[in-house]
Amino acid sequence: MKGIGTDEKAIITVLTRCNSAQRLEMAIKYKTMFGKDLIDEFKGELTGHFEDGVVALMMTPTDFDAYSLHKAMKGLGTDEFILIEIMCSRSNDDLKAIKEVYEKKYKNTLEEDLKGDSSGHFRRLLVSLCQAAREEPCAIDAGRATKDAEALYQAGAKKLGTDESTFNMIMSSRSYPQLVATFDEYKKLSGHDIIDAIDKEMSGDIESAMKAVVKVARNRTAYFAERIMKAMKGLGTDDIHLIHLIVSRVEIDMQDIKEEFFKSYGKSITDWLQGDLSGDYRRLLQSLVA
Repeated sequence: MKGIGTDEKAIITVLTRCNSAQRLEMAIKYKTMFGKDLIDEFKGELTGHFEDGVVALMMTPTDFDAYSLHKAMKGLGTDEFILIEIMCSRSNDDLKAIKEVYEKKYKNTLEEDLKGDSSGHFRRLLVSLCQAAREEPCAIDAGRATKDAEALYQAGAKKLGTDESTFNMIMSSRSYPQLVATFDEYKKLSGHDIIDAIDKEMSGDIESAMKAVVKVARNRTAYFAERIMKAMKGLGTDDIHLIHLIVSRVEIDMQDIKEEFFKSYGKSITDWLQGDLSGDYRRLLQSLVA
């Protein structure tokens, strides 16, 4: 970045060959040597979605999730996509770390901000998930799976209207393997998939969030592959969400997501990016998923 112009190719090469810990160390050394904040330097030199991607890479995964949640709720309007993606897919340990960073950085609890920016049954689910108290995986309790399946059936298909509180309690507290067993029992009992029941009984953000829990429980990598596809499919690209999905998963399970994406859609993420993006922004994301 010194002198006339900026060497974007060098920035891409250096940042995408490092992990988040190394990038953080790089920022510390930069400030020590030059007395300037590296992120501020990037913001001053770069523009557009390329800038967004580079700045995102300069945060740890936990910091980036906390930042993204705050940004999703800041100002007018709420980015429910981000709220659902993070709150419905992160582990208990992830959520506890995110809550700690969020409160320290933004001087308010994540739970209070979620309450203020959501409503109804969607808010109740977010608050439940924010407790980071989902049961950890252990041996499947077949009897409990049958009992929970019956409770879901009675709360939805067998009831005039829907008892969302029953769905909330089971979806937010059971371990993912236990949920999968419950969904299998539900299909035996009702003759249709739990996704079909949610489609029929719910709408809006609570429908999207409940479906996200189901998909994460069944196959987390397939869930993220689908989200990446939806961010690129159709007219225009959902750039903010695409950046978040790729940057937040690149050091966790991107290799698995890439394989799942190709299996599901017959084309690599890199090839989709080639057709959907351009310039340094495209090169940055392609380097991350290479």
